[in-house]
Amino acid sequence: MKILIIGGKGTIGKPVSEYFSKTDEVIVAGRNSGDISIDIADPDSIKEGLNRTGKVDAIVCIAGEAKWDDFDNLSEHDYYIGIRSKLMGQVNLVRIGRHYLNEGGSLTLSTGILADDPVIKTTSAAMVNGGIHSFVQAVALELNGTPRINAVSLGMVEDAYEKYKSYFPGHNPVPTAKVIKAYERSVKGRGNGEIIRFYE
Repeated sequence: MKILIIGGKGTIGKPVSEYFSKTDEVIVAGRNSGDISIDIADPDSIKEGLNRTGKVDAIVCIAGEAKWDDFDNLSEHDYYIGIRSKLMGQVNLVRIGRHYLNEGGSLTLSTGILADDPVIKTTSAAMVNGGIHSFVQAVALELNGTPRINAVSLGMVEDAYEKYKSYFPGHNPVPTAKVIKAYERSVKGRGNGEIIRFYE
């Protein structure tokens, strides 16, 4: 398979990219690193990047940002960071990217546990993650498997646990092996319109 992984140099993206690279042709994209440059917050950047890759069998997005802060501190602009990047960035990736997929191809988006189990300072991020879940389930009905689309929703991954554990008291870190399997299930399975949850 020829797989484009956006965010393939990040905490989650790097081990996922390394795993798929053992058996497949992987193209890593990112805002500032990778084989090609793609900023999902910019539709023109998505088009330019995909024009460079040509047709692929799978597009995996492990990118997107959202503002974390106390609700009282969040401005309207702060909410739009997540809306433009993680939410509309992934929506636009689906809108544009589906035309660059080979027959039988798939799209995998990324969300997280905050959609189902938010913690403090995550009002904006939780809202965006929940929106992506609804989008994936709704758009899958219209795409009708051409291409398939799923979202991977992870808990706090073990490689980031020390940094963020104070936000997630009582949560178990998700092992890297489970993280990889979640993306493998989306890319190489046959599921469609699924929210693939690995929370602990």
